[in-house]
Amino acid sequence: MIQMTNYNGEGAYVVISLINPEGEYEKTLYVKGDDPEWYNTVESWWQFYGKKRHNIDAITGATVAGGERSIEVIHIEDSKIDTGYSIRFETAVEDSEYYTSDVQFPLTSDNIKLKHEGKGFIRYIRMMPN
Repeated sequence: MIQMTNYNGEGAYVVISLINPEGEYEKTLYVKGDDPEWYNTVESWWQFYGKKRHNIDAITGATVAGGERSIEVIHIEDSKIDTGYSIRFETAVEDSEYYTSDVQFPLTSDNIKLKHEGKGFIRYIRMMPN
């Protein structure tokens, strides 16, 4: 679940990525924002995705606005838990700020059960493992 802060302006593009133990992008897990014209505003992820120009290996959905909440299902392989991987939530809003690591945390058995505070447009993330 993604809970956004109360901000004014356009909806936020949110990119959820799997980050490998070396700190590099491994996989795009989800993209909130379905207009490819604005993907380059998510600058760090765009350097990974845009240069390779492969198909996004994630489902895309509409942006999420200030104060809104979004519940998405993302799949993380069990082999990525407790092995040095992390999950990153990047956010960008048109004509506003960009946060490379609005929320980022190691994928550990304990962390995936906790609430994680955001640094920018995201108020907090709560994972609900099954």
